[in-house]
Amino acid sequence: MIQAMIDMEFAPDKMGEALQILRSIVERTRAETGCVSCSVYQDTEAENQLVFAQEWRSEDDLQRHLRSADYQKVLLVMEMALTRPEVRFDTIITTNGVGVIERARAPQKE
Repeated sequence: MIQAMIDMEFAPDKMGEALQILRSIVERTRAETGCVSCSVYQDTEAENQLVFAQEWRSEDDLQRHLRSADYQKVLLVMEMALTRPEVRFDTIITTNGVGVIERARAPQKE
């Protein structure tokens, strides 16, 4: 699985437009082959900060998306940012759930 994340800061007068464009892309992206999730988040402490987050099943699925017309809109939103956006693509090899917490909090044997 691949997690794609873009963290962007906008001038107050550009924030609404950026959010509107990204929201318009989310549902179509979720319907793409290989998309596990796609969301846009607004930071609760920095009101002009947005995070565009996606998860993809494979590198091929991600590459196809990066060539899409919708991703061209993401690139345009990135150009609207006040500062250079932070872009990350993380490859996830394993995923664990609540069992990690249970093991960590279990009484330790002496």
